[in-house]
Amino acid sequence: MTRAEAWLQHLSNLLVGGSGLVYGWMVYFAEPADEFALVNHPWQPFTQHLHVWTAPLLVFACGMIWRRHAWARVRSGFAERRKTGVALTFSLFPMVLSGYFLQTAVSDTWRSIWLWLHLTTSVLWVAAYGVHQLSRRAATADGAR
Repeated sequence: MTRAEAWLQHLSNLLVGGSGLVYGWMVYFAEPADEFALVNHPWQPFTQHLHVWTAPLLVFACGMIWRRHAWARVRSGFAERRKTGVALTFSLFPMVLSGYFLQTAVSDTWRSIWLWLHLTTSVLWVAAYGVHQLSRRAATADGAR
């Protein structure tokens, strides 16, 4: 993976994951200033739009590094950070699909299903991505000693 690909991956994760976490906080934990407000925070619609607009960047970045990084590691038998890589791979597809289905769901039942699937896989993605990055730094530090 090139440095440009790595930075695109980091940037897209920061934008999508950050906006998703902030949006989740606004929806579930922020208290509206006005009891008749339609949103809990004035920036809530913008944050949701930022999350939806930047999500394709994350999908593109993951697709771009798939062959050169992820699939190459699987084929070569490279075992370092395999668990977090597999967690990222298996959480990506349901996270992306549930995000798109969530936007188009009409039924309240399906909307709830897609919401919980999206929240669960997104939290798994963010956690696995963080551990994946931190374990690389720890392995690099151990190798330098």
